[in-house]
Amino acid sequence: MPLSDNEQRLLEQMERALYAEDPKFASTMRGASRRPGAGRRFAVGGAGFAVGVIVLLVGVMQQQVVVGALGFVLMLASTAFAVSHRRTGPAGVVSQDGTVRQTGSRRRRGGASFMQRLEQRWDRRRDEG
Repeated sequence: MPLSDNEQRLLEQMERALYAEDPKFASTMRGASRRPGAGRRFAVGGAGFAVGVIVLLVGVMQQQVVVGALGFVLMLASTAFAVSHRRTGPAGVVSQDGTVRQTGSRRRRGGASFMQRLEQRWDRRRDEG
């Protein structure tokens, strides 16, 4: 059931008040969007974990400590793989003088700093409402 206009305005006011009072908490609660390929990483990690459990149980049933330990290590590695965040591509290019130059989409747009762009977006949203 969608919210009424009055409820939406009230919710927006509450969000603005939360951002004004504690911006760090508000940004933490907003959460990060899922990265592309995260579902695949979870699936591969889950499958590896399941295989690790099976190997661990086989090792315990046959009383082979090495096989059980390998199963545990496989479970641990697959869990680490599933929850890890990998950056794709280089973050910048290192020049011969040792300075780092950002590449591609990581460059600043229009010369404005990150904080200035955030403030501009915030002002636009406030003016629209």
